[in-house]
Amino acid sequence: MNRITQLFTIQYPIVQGGMIWNSGYKLASAVSNAGGLGLIGAGSMYPEVLREHIQKCKKATDKPFGVNVPMLYPNIEEIMQIIVEEGVKIVFTSAGNPKTWTPFLKQHGITVVHVVSSSKFALKAQEAGVDAIVAEGFEAGGHNGREETTTLTLIPMVKEKIHIPLIAAGGIATGRGMLAAMVLGADGVQMGSRFAASEESSAHEAFKKTIVEVEEGGTQLTLKELAPVRLIKNKFYNDLQELYAKGPTKEELENLLGKRRAKRGMFEGDLIEGELEIGQIAGLIHEIQPVSQIIKEVVTEFEQAKKEVATF
Repeated sequence: MNRITQLFTIQYPIVQGGMIWNSGYKLASAVSNAGGLGLIGAGSMYPEVLREHIQKCKKATDKPFGVNVPMLYPNIEEIMQIIVEEGVKIVFTSAGNPKTWTPFLKQHGITVVHVVSSSKFALKAQEAGVDAIVAEGFEAGGHNGREETTTLTLIPMVKEKIHIPLIAAGGIATGRGMLAAMVLGADGVQMGSRFAASEESSAHEAFKKTIVEVEEGGTQLTLKELAPVRLIKNKFYNDLQELYAKGPTKEELENLLGKRRAKRGMFEGDLIEGELEIGQIAGLIHEIQPVSQIIKEVVTEFEQAKKEVATF
């Protein structure tokens, strides 16, 4: 038992990232059934769609699972109400002030975890009363910190400042990566990209195949003026770079981005004009696998690496 397996009553300290357009009930329940903690990604769901996914997840697993809620969400009150009504026991919050919703969730007996990209925000989340922190390095896919602090430096810095359980995220897709993060002070890990390329992920097959094809250097953090996001380099990304060369205004960037571009890319499979969010670690992901196989491989490699380290 460690602090994360205890907190969530799960078998392995492995949490699946609640990624938009990837993390439906099929992925969340599969991760939970395999001994990790599955998360439904509320960021790409209308309130009633979220309710449906929570209900289906409860039918698909008798193990703990949670919901990831980006707090920039327009229907946030409705979302939180549904989470309480449906009896969800674990909520991961991100992209916002943890003080806003933590007291409400704790009042309803919900375990709250907040995602941060710096020690400063980790401390604020701890003060807000969250139960654990996800510290996410600059390698991560999707939206992450402007500071570009890597996981290797972020985890020990956050560990030095907080006393509550710490989950490492960003650039972790293997058992060796998991062990490295835990040696640096994490109690567990959160993996996004590896699960995005799973059979149970709700992402479009074309996007999953692209993840497997991404090589080292194939992603870039961009759009810091709006909300920093790590993208696969495709036509849309190249159009962005052309616009950046002209020193664009925030409005011009917003106009190019438009609406629903992440959905087009990851959910509808538009590999040319879509926004394709994935982590740097995609270069180490070589096949689309079932979740049970992914977790088995990660745990086996973790145990193997631990034995090797003992002989150093």
